Amino acid sequence: MWKIILGAIIIFVGVITTMKSEWILQNFGSVAWFEQHLGTSGGTRLGYKLMGLLVIFFGILVMTNLLGGFMNWMLSPLLTAGIGG
Repeated sequence: MWKIILGAIIIFVGVITTMKSEWILQNFGSVAWFEQHLGTSGGTRLGYKLMGLLVIFFGILVMTNLLGGFMNWMLSPLLTAGIGG
């Protein structure tokens, strides 16, 4: 039950981050890496929105108890490369 509540909280934080990217930009300033790699017009806003979407994704994984399986799948090339070859 606590995973559902934790996942919902994480999703809520991600939604707020995505919706309030302009407020975050005004209060915390721009991020040079976002501006350099995502463009000068709205690069930081886009970066904050992408971070929010990533947080929502991980919140869904936590809520559905799929985080462990996803991390195993994501890191499997690194883990098997050292063992098998």
